[in-house]
Amino acid sequence: MSRLSIINGRLIDPANNIDAPHDIHISDGKIIALGNPPQGFSADRTLDASNKIVCPGLIDLRAAMREPGLEHIATIASETRAAASAGITTLCCPPDTLPIIDTPAVANLIRYQANQAGFARVLPLGALTQSLIGEQISEMVALKEAGCIGVSNALSPITNTLVMRRAMEYAATYDLTVFLHAEDAWLRNDGCVHEGAMSTRYGLPGIPEAAETVAVARDLALIEQTGVRAHFCGLSTGRAVRMIGRAQHDGVNVSADVTAHHLHLSEVDTGKFNSMCHVRPPLRTERDQSSLRMGLKQGIISAICSDHQPHNADAKLAPFSASAHGISALETLLPLSLKLVDELHLLSLSEVIASLTQKPASILGIDAGTLSIGQTADICIFDPEHEWILSENAVQSQGLNSPFLGWDLKGRVFHTLLNGRVVFELE
Repeated sequence: MSRLSIINGRLIDPANNIDAPHDIHISDGKIIALGNPPQGFSADRTLDASNKIVCPGLIDLRAAMREPGLEHIATIASETRAAASAGITTLCCPPDTLPIIDTPAVANLIRYQANQAGFARVLPLGALTQSLIGEQISEMVALKEAGCIGVSNALSPITNTLVMRRAMEYAATYDLTVFLHAEDAWLRNDGCVHEGAMSTRYGLPGIPEAAETVAVARDLALIEQTGVRAHFCGLSTGRAVRMIGRAQHDGVNVSADVTAHHLHLSEVDTGKFNSMCHVRPPLRTERDQSSLRMGLKQGIISAICSDHQPHNADAKLAPFSASAHGISALETLLPLSLKLVDELHLLSLSEVIASLTQKPASILGIDAGTLSIGQTADICIFDPEHEWILSENAVQSQGLNSPFLGWDLKGRVFHTLLNGRVVFELE
């Protein structure tokens, strides 16, 4: 039985409304006491967290592992190791792997590989439709029994509205959350940037705001019709934020997240064909960016995620429209989120940590994201004042495709614990 104490840290646990100096004591993977140790407790190891924050391990709602199918780009072992270095202890993996997560075998493989690596917990999302084609509903019950935490069609559209309705009804029957990427495939029309001034100036095919608006409107109508619990992934427009806020006000069971990079980048950053800023949904206008921030402050958007998409170098060397979309984003999730506190004064530190721990846990319906006594000891220890530069040498992920390379960042993880075991320690 391993025993560990974390002393002298500032403990922030939004789920229990704690923001105060507390020692924390762990035995056999569980938190057994805050403050004074239990009588007779003797730690095998003590971590000094002076001038650091001790909070629950971060929970990332969307991160592609590239395994199975694209192990030449990244693996579950490499990306969960990178996640641990960023304080992330639980990741949600979308179903668009190769093969697709539409059978229990694939879900079991992902969970097995994550357990073997031992750096972070990986919760797979099962496919909403077979092969993500959008024609036939997947075997959701079998996927749930295999450990899938919800269902999604990832970035593949379900253009047949009746199929979407039936899929939502089926998911509701078995109490599965549907994760939605709101994008009308016809309006997207192979665009690669926001349709506006920048797309016109550089002659790039644009994706109009309406592509997200139309999809959100359709899906909200079906969510209300079917009563399914639904979550919108990666909002990018102010109009979508307002629509979802209205639905929440009316009692519709719906939540939403935003990526950290959409909170700090806009269409302007795609200038001069910077393929590192090729993401999906695209970076929108600065007005949309402000609306996303306000949506987060108002609680309409409850979680910040990485939408981690590692690529090899070649994938970003093509012309902008032909380059792969996505950012390697695990290691910038926490420091970019902390900018909402230090630089933008938008949220308190406790509110930011809640959007990375307690709230994503609530969306997933898992018993995590807190430091309650008896809880599994998934813990992140970071220094919010530690300044560092994101360089290729500092990135642990196999993917180096980040527009934030060279940025001065603030906030560095020093220790990450999974099940009470130290899985990352900054040297």
